[in-house]
This record gives sequence, structure tokens and C-alpha cells, in this order.
Amino acid sequence: MTDYTHHHWEITSERSLFDLKLKDTWEYRDLLWLLVRRDFVSFYKQTILGPLWFFIQPLFTTIIYTFVFGNIAGISTDALPKPLFYMAGITAWNYFSDCITKTSTVFRDNATIFGKVYFPRLIMPLSIVISNLVRFGVQMLLFFLFMGYYALQGAAIHLNIYALLFPLLIFLMAALGLGAGMIISALTTKYRDLAFLVTFGIQLLMYATTVIYPLTSAPVKYKWLIIANPITAIIETFRFGFLGTGSFGWPMLGYSTLLTLVILICGILIFTKVEKNFVDTV
Repeated sequence: MTDYTHHHWEITSERSLFDLKLKDTWEYRDLLWLLVRRDFVSFYKQTILGPLWFFIQPLFTTIIYTFVFGNIAGISTDALPKPLFYMAGITAWNYFSDCITKTSTVFRDNATIFGKVYFPRLIMPLSIVISNLVRFGVQMLLFFLFMGYYALQGAAIHLNIYALLFPLLIFLMAALGLGAGMIISALTTKYRDLAFLVTFGIQLLMYATTVIYPLTSAPVKYKWLIIANPITAIIETFRFGFLGTGSFGWPMLGYSTLLTLVILICGILIFTKVEKNFVDTV
């Protein structure tokens, strides 16, 4: 008689809501790095300037913000040189906005491959977050060049111990963008027009964040709303650690961390639930 008691795979009709297949995701880590490389190469393969766009985009954005918000509108930058202030906000904001924008279309952009090949679907949004780190790293280099230049010019820049929170800030930006992006991606499988609002909504969200103004200059009436935005504490801590200017506080950063973890967990749960039958609706 054949012994059927030993098996490696078990096929079941239902899967627990909290079965996130994290072990499978780790086993497919080679695919993750392959997708990271694909994202980087495919985006710049047919461009003239290639990775130089990493420098050009934040540089031109900083120039425009300096002219419009700094010179014309006269918005305070907490005694920091205007280009340096805006570069700090843009560097942090770009990474977060790229993560949430690109992750929010994962189901729609990969519907074909999802319907044909099995692999842990969480691999796709994770690859986006990791590949965006390359761009973020290059822009951080540009930010450090700005810091060095203005430090030589005698600007009041005070690098301090809170800069050691930088790895935590990277994690929070990535986790917040990943979690929110996966929630939006899941919703767009049923409500396709939501995808058209993402880019516009991200631009509006920037004005509710301290990218173009310090928290100390925010309108008193709406200050609570700006503080409630979890990315605000991240950007303020980033500026405070590297430049010595900003509104840093452990309660504010703790609130941002807690809310980010809640959004990330909810995003993963919703994403894994929707992935079971999204092909029928996309």
C-alpha cells in the first residue's frame, strides 16, 4: 500500500484573513530583487539623461518653490536658506509620494501577470518601495551637497544627534506609502475612477504637509489638521535632525509611528484579501 500521510502541500478552499503569506514572500526574495532591477532599468532605459533625472527633478522643483513660495509669497523658512529648506522637504516628500502613487496602481498595472503566474502578490508593492530607495539615495546626496555649500557660506545649520533617527524616518516613509498605496490599489479594483484622483490628491496632501512652510508658520486654525497628517512629523524630524530647525517632539513622532503601523497592517490585510479575486473585477 502507498503511504499518503507525508505531504508538503495542502490545498484548501479558504485562507485565514491573517494568513499574509510572509514566508512565501521571503522565499521569493530573488524575484523581489529581479523586479527592483527591472523597475530601475525599464524606467530610464530609453531616456537621454538617464539617472540624471534623479538630480534634475528635485533641483528644478527647489528653484520653482524658492521663487514662488520664498520670494513671491514670502513664506518663512525658519531662518534657513530658502533652497536648503525646500530641498529638505522635497527630498523626503518625493520618496513618500512615489511610494504611494506607484503602489496605488499595482493591481491595475499587473493584472495580466497576476492572472497567469503565481507568486506572492506582496512582492510587487515591496519592489516599488525598494526601487524608489535608489532615487531617494541620489536625492539625499544632492541634499548633502546643498548642506555643505550653505555651511561653507556660514548658514546656521546644526546637524545634531536626532539625525540618527534617519533609518526610522526612511522606514516610516516607506511603510506609510506602502500601506496607503495598497489600500488605494485594492479599492481601485472596484472603483476605477479612484485611480484618477490619486495624483491630484497627493498634490493636495502636500499642502497639508510642511514641505513648503515650517510648522511654526502654519495657520493656527488648521494647525491641528497639519499635525494630524502623519508625514508632517517625519519631515519635521528630518529637518530638525539634519538642519537643527523644525518642530520636533517625541509625542508627535510617536503618533506618526503608531498611525503608520496601523495603516501598513490594514494595507497588507486588505491587499491580501483582495488579491484572491481581483482578476474578476479589474
